[in-house]
Amino acid sequence: MTHMRRYSAYVRIASSGRGVLALACMLASGALLVVPAVRAADSPKSSAVSITSHAEPVPTYSISIGLEGEVFPVFANYASLQKPERRHWGTVAVTVRNSSRTRLQERITVQVPGWSDQEIQLVDLPAGAVRTYAFAPTFLPRLYKNREIAAGTAVINVSDVSGKAVFATTAPVHLRSANDMFWGPGFKYASFVASWVTPHDSRVEALLAAAKQFVPDHRLPGYEAGKSEAVQERSTIMQARAVYLALRSRGVSYVKSSTTFGNNREWSERIRTPREALRDNSANCIDGALMYASLFENLGMDPMIVLVPGHAYVGVRLTRLSNRYVYIETSYTGRTTFEGAVAAAQRSMSRYSSSSMTFIRIADARQAGIYPMPE
Repeated sequence: MTHMRRYSAYVRIASSGRGVLALACMLASGALLVVPAVRAADSPKSSAVSITSHAEPVPTYSISIGLEGEVFPVFANYASLQKPERRHWGTVAVTVRNSSRTRLQERITVQVPGWSDQEIQLVDLPAGAVRTYAFAPTFLPRLYKNREIAAGTAVINVSDVSGKAVFATTAPVHLRSANDMFWGPGFKYASFVASWVTPHDSRVEALLAAAKQFVPDHRLPGYEAGKSEAVQERSTIMQARAVYLALRSRGVSYVKSSTTFGNNREWSERIRTPREALRDNSANCIDGALMYASLFENLGMDPMIVLVPGHAYVGVRLTRLSNRYVYIETSYTGRTTFEGAVAAAQRSMSRYSSSSMTFIRIADARQAGIYPMPE
């Protein structure tokens, strides 16, 4: 690196601890999505590497990768959909400290070769300023097809306005399975589970086509304008029952499958996509809740995921403007009636205080920019 200017490199390959993201859980009343910046200063200290000696203060760089060096596809997809100037979190964070006495203008590139495109951002910092640049390069389809933890390498390059390289480093990356959800303490990041709600999946469409046979007029119209509140409520319950019976008739039943690998396993869980659940006719409570939510969202209805310690339910708003929902115990799909599953959800949910329940309205998550992950 003899051709590089006199820049010192202080590279920290770590995360900002358990606060890489901070997402307020979406409550039934609708909560604001808050995602603060990744801060390299929060990372565990590592050794500094000096490229060359210098006689005066010069710019330095610190690097943070994902969550403790791990990249969750659900978070990577969310961040990549945000414009860089509005992004508060990234897959890779580069903190530039302009310790020099002059304005700093540079070009930073970040890529995970074989896994992502390259993202470029421009640096323009006054003397003495510090700024963290959140990078979220678009990941290739390979990431969203990955079903086990895999290794990758982030490549970070910095050049000056003339194109001359002034800093370069690499950082190891652990790429988590696309099925892995990181809940965080107290379901802190729960709203991101809306990424598993996939209303346009072909298997979801096929299930709805089969569900039509379970309503008298063979229609699933969602919410219909011009209907009275009472008529619409009856229609919603009828459609929810049809979806339930279609799933039961094809043999969907409870199968637990939540084991995953990597760090923070106490707050991580493997979740089947609706496509996988419908393919295998297998779903645990959260798989089932997300599958039902996908079916309801496809119909233009308003689904809700309800989380309690160790369990999940799904609900659907009874009318477009109603504050009332019908909730379903989805783990009962293969072994009781629709009415039995609704009654079971009511009994079980009544045992929890509102403070111990997390409500995730899918429409609120969409408003916050949380969309289905690619498949």
